[in-house]
Amino acid sequence: MGTPDFAVPSLQALLDSGRNVVGVVTQPDRPVGRKRILTPTPVKVEAEKHGIPVLQPERLRRPESVEALKALQPDLIVTAAYGQILSKAVLELPQHGCINIHASLLPKYRGGAPIHHAVMNGDAVTGVTIMYMAEGLDTGDMISRVEVPITDEDTTGTMFDKLSLAGAQLLLDTLPDLIAGRIQAVPQVEEDAVYSPNITREQELIDWSSPALAIWNQIRGLNPRPGAYTLWNGDVLKIWGAGKPDKAESSVSGMEPGTVVQVSDKGIRIATGAGILTVTELQPAGKKAMDAAQFVRGGQLEAGTVLGR
Repeated sequence: MGTPDFAVPSLQALLDSGRNVVGVVTQPDRPVGRKRILTPTPVKVEAEKHGIPVLQPERLRRPESVEALKALQPDLIVTAAYGQILSKAVLELPQHGCINIHASLLPKYRGGAPIHHAVMNGDAVTGVTIMYMAEGLDTGDMISRVEVPITDEDTTGTMFDKLSLAGAQLLLDTLPDLIAGRIQAVPQVEEDAVYSPNITREQELIDWSSPALAIWNQIRGLNPRPGAYTLWNGDVLKIWGAGKPDKAESSVSGMEPGTVVQVSDKGIRIATGAGILTVTELQPAGKKAMDAAQFVRGGQLEAGTVLGR
């Protein structure tokens, strides 16, 4: 069971290892883009390449959906970013249970946006946890885990790719002991639980009174989607890239946060609540993303401009 690109390497790993994948469950096809073209999920596309039956229930909890699953007679259900919570009836179907490949080191970052939150919070390391599924949201006993560092060059996009591959390998490493009944699952400590709900529009807006380092992490954490933004001349200005702030460099004294300090083809230096942030990639409303040099050639942004108003 999976939906986005994150789940594809795990499906590929199961197939490459010779496991008998009797079926794939994914979200229904959805309209995508301005033309609203009905588009299958990445997991469905991969499954159909291999002739695997695909189920796409709108609600997996419905009796007819459970019966369709039951007909497949699964020994094990593997989920990875599927997008629906499994009911007790589904959890009890397979002999070896239902396991989930979750992109965090549980119990930290339960929920739908664990990668975004890890990068936005400036964490130095995250990882993947494989756990038994329970009726709660990412609350099941932990089976195995692997740590993956977050470097200064990483964004949510690059970590998405790294963690999807790490999850696929962890799945292959875990399955033999799981099938043989050698797993010693560890309960999660509820007091340590941290939730990572889906990103809201409010979290996308840059607060220039925040420290430069926090804004830099926000920009990385919202790249490649949904993107951090500020306001410029009343329009949305997306900020896609920035240099890591220099701790030794403080904001210009008395300058309002969001004020453009300097404009050059190497970057646009902006005062924050603590330090100066050098923005290197931007996207004005109605245009494509561009680097600072391209943006500056437009000549519309001057030093002294205050962003965010």
